[in-house]
Amino acid sequence: MQPTQQYPFIFSDAPKYRIRRHLAFWGFWWLFQGVLYSVIGYTGTPTYSIRLLDSFCESLVYMIAHIFVGFMLMYFVIPRFLLKQKYWLTALWVAISFLGAAVISTILSATIIPEIQRVVMHDDVHRLYLRKRAIFEVHLALMAGLRGGITIGGIAAAIKLMKHWYVKEQRNLQLQKENAEAQLQLLKAQVHPHFLFNTLNNIYSHTQNTAPVASQLVMGLSDMLRFMLYECNQPQVPLEKELKMVQDYISLEQIRYDKNLDVHVDLPANTDNLAIAPLLLLPLVENCFKHGTSHMIDQPWLSLHVAIENNRMYVKLMNGKTNEVTRINFKGIGIMNVRKRLDFLYPGKHELTITDEEEVFIVNLCLELEKLPLTKKETSSYKLAYNG
Repeated sequence: MQPTQQYPFIFSDAPKYRIRRHLAFWGFWWLFQGVLYSVIGYTGTPTYSIRLLDSFCESLVYMIAHIFVGFMLMYFVIPRFLLKQKYWLTALWVAISFLGAAVISTILSATIIPEIQRVVMHDDVHRLYLRKRAIFEVHLALMAGLRGGITIGGIAAAIKLMKHWYVKEQRNLQLQKENAEAQLQLLKAQVHPHFLFNTLNNIYSHTQNTAPVASQLVMGLSDMLRFMLYECNQPQVPLEKELKMVQDYISLEQIRYDKNLDVHVDLPANTDNLAIAPLLLLPLVENCFKHGTSHMIDQPWLSLHVAIENNRMYVKLMNGKTNEVTRINFKGIGIMNVRKRLDFLYPGKHELTITDEEEVFIVNLCLELEKLPLTKKETSSYKLAYNG
């Protein structure tokens, strides 16, 4: 169970829970401040009840500065800079936030707080002292405001970061669990690879003369399975092989459509030793055939364009479809799995845009890749017999 479901009051982003959290947090902070400063420096005059009332009123006014610095850190500095590893900008904005809170506190000390002293405690002497300090001894007022801003800002930031890291850790554990379950299901259904490939080779040898198209399909299937079983157990594979896999899959589909499928594939000649998570692009292409071209009786078509620029891969995939096809591509299992893998493997390094129109389905993917150092000569262990 996800943290947002198990502890919605703490982790849910639903408006009702967020409002309740903030009311509880700032209410507790107001009460804590009020009680704390009613005791500090108390000499017995005036009565404690008046002193407590004054402290609660002042604490409520200073909440303006405290809410400012808390919201700045929680909803601006941390998500926009710290979590994106922009540490210098984080330090700069933290300093600006604390200084802003100190300035607000100083203004409040010179304007509203003295009037509270006059109305609640009837203390003109202390009221004039506070106003003079805020006006003529600005550095003292700023230091006092900075102290409170750093305290509440640190608490708010700590809570925000603890929630973020806890949710991230739970998400990683959930993904690991799902991955282990998927591997278990694969093991249950797995046929010994040697038996599988030997059987496919026997079928291929028997159909070479009698059914050449069938033999090409068998050989192509054998090559794809070999890539999936033997090379996709690594976190990353050469982009060149991943693209070759996609091209071979499209070639197999062309055979199945008996050349009635209009295909345009534009792949880069040089992948510059870039690496990619295995089988990341194949579900997108498979989705085009499943929900698009397979439903088109007249002139089915598909277009794939892949470009490389400064370690970035740009993919544009388009296919035709009929008006009658229900728009379920956004919620298909293949697309959902691709989105999850991109979020997990390439956080902040990808951009996936899917457009589902009446007669065309468009996928645009921008992915920042890393280079794979070659420690040995790469060998191509498979080659599809069909050449288009």
